[in-house]
Amino acid sequence: MSITNESEIIGMQKVSEAVAYTLKEMVNYAKPGMTTKEIDEFGAKILSDFGANSAPFLTYGFPGYACISLDNEFCHGIPSDKRILKDGDLLNIDVSAELNGYWADNGSSFVVGKDINHHQKLVDASKDILQKAINNIKGGVRIADIGHLMETEAKKRGFKVIKNLGGHGVGRSLHEEPDELLNYRNRFDNRRFKKNSVVAIETFISTDSTIAVELNDGWTMVGNKGGYMAQHEHTILITDGKPVILTQMNEILN
Repeated sequence: MSITNESEIIGMQKVSEAVAYTLKEMVNYAKPGMTTKEIDEFGAKILSDFGANSAPFLTYGFPGYACISLDNEFCHGIPSDKRILKDGDLLNIDVSAELNGYWADNGSSFVVGKDINHHQKLVDASKDILQKAINNIKGGVRIADIGHLMETEAKKRGFKVIKNLGGHGVGRSLHEEPDELLNYRNRFDNRRFKKNSVVAIETFISTDSTIAVELNDGWTMVGNKGGYMAQHEHTILITDGKPVILTQMNEILN
């Protein structure tokens, strides 16, 4: 969406605060021995306390409140009482919600407990790349140039990017224009970021795969060549200078 008045700013701040606080609390809550369903239900209660509604459930009838993806699951993982967290697991939690007609989206990958499987390097790369991307986004910047920056930074660190997942506009619905804010340079994409628009910018940094494929459950996505993926996501308001990070409260880049 494009912000045109004060009430729209306030609406976006409130929903962004709801998803950011929920994500932060869910990340802190996740411990070895828990199921992904327990974490989802914990987050659902927080969203409900804000008066917010789960965006994937509302928009797509997703079978959970947040997307919670474990280990080789890349995204859109379904919370389950059969998926039990262990020390060293790579977990991704993606929280998006609607509140009073406004929508926001954020996500984080992190290591559960001790980093015995050495996923932290991938997690840190994803965080660094998101930070660099956000630092370079302002009105007039080519969308494809930010994609190029993300892929270049991933390669520098020995990683790949997923080419069929991307960030997106957000605000009056979960997914809006501009869509396909990709993690690589699409040379046919001449679009530019627009001042006062709101986008969810996200990384998809992987160890082995470049394409995400859907499993038979109709939701969960994994890599075409296996391996692991880290994702970090903020909802931001684009300006003439540094963007305003509406979901700053999630502390995912700390």
